[in-house]
Amino acid sequence: MESINAIGRRKAAVARVYLNDGKGNITVNDRDYKEYFGTETLQFVVTQPLVALNATDKYDINVNLDGGGIRGQAEALRLGITRALIEADAENKSVLKAKGFVTRDPREVERKKPGQPKARKRFQFSKR
Repeated sequence: MESINAIGRRKAAVARVYLNDGKGNITVNDRDYKEYFGTETLQFVVTQPLVALNATDKYDINVNLDGGGIRGQAEALRLGITRALIEADAENKSVLKAKGFVTRDPREVERKKPGQPKARKRFQFSKR
């Protein structure tokens, strides 16, 4: 099998995923994913699509992650892995879609407006 490329995005994070046949190694920016994502929760988020398909030791995954925070990067990686698995075998889509991994989360940070301290918060109004 040749290398399969896919992109996952979440907030400001972008994950470029390269999927190959292998033993289940996940490398993120030339480091093991367990070292890169320190908490168990983020490691679980990254491996969710593989666990759903019982393919944890079937593929080697190499990832370039850029931008955003650690949580956004983990969710971008989950989407990238999902897209790569669908490209590898189209029959995987129904299982992954039922779990909710196929949909890209469109929520982004709203910009700060002038004359306000934050996007929606206003400075205190003084009548007199």
